[in-house]
Amino acid sequence: MKKRTTNLKIMLSGMIIFVFTIMPFSLNGQAGKVNFSGSWALNADKSTFGPGPGGQAPQGQRPGGGFAGGNFVVSQEAGQLTVERTRGDQAFTSKYSLDGRESINSTGRGESRSTASWLPDGKTLRIVTTRTFSRGAQDMEIKTTEEWTLSAANVLTIVSTSSTPGGERKTTMVYDKK
Repeated sequence: MKKRTTNLKIMLSGMIIFVFTIMPFSLNGQAGKVNFSGSWALNADKSTFGPGPGGQAPQGQRPGGGFAGGNFVVSQEAGQLTVERTRGDQAFTSKYSLDGRESINSTGRGESRSTASWLPDGKTLRIVTTRTFSRGAQDMEIKTTEEWTLSAANVLTIVSTSSTPGGERKTTMVYDKK
């Protein structure tokens, strides 16, 4: 009986150690996830812009459309991704909740609603954004899906597919870490 009690104590001790070892990872939903923090510069030579109006490749566009000069800064903490972009003398900050909850951001052209979630591998972040805006007297909606991956420690690739009234547009933007 004494040997059985000793084995039970050893097994219980092992389980307690295991739980306390695993607990920090389960409490932090970002454990094992890629971190996109840093300053990113567009590498136009490695990017595929896709056709713009008239079938021509647009210049200096960021993923999801809209002019932003291509470069941006990302901060990623706990359950939030913050992206800071500049366009001319204007700065735009977008914040995304990384747990699948909807995030609302204001842009120069109105509001956008986004959800960000990790693909099962924990290495790809999918951001789905819907923008509604008016052009003249016509209301328009653009839905964009971006998939962010680090193809190397200092190379960020964002594959973006946009559904617009003018059709679907796909781009692959490659950024180098500054």
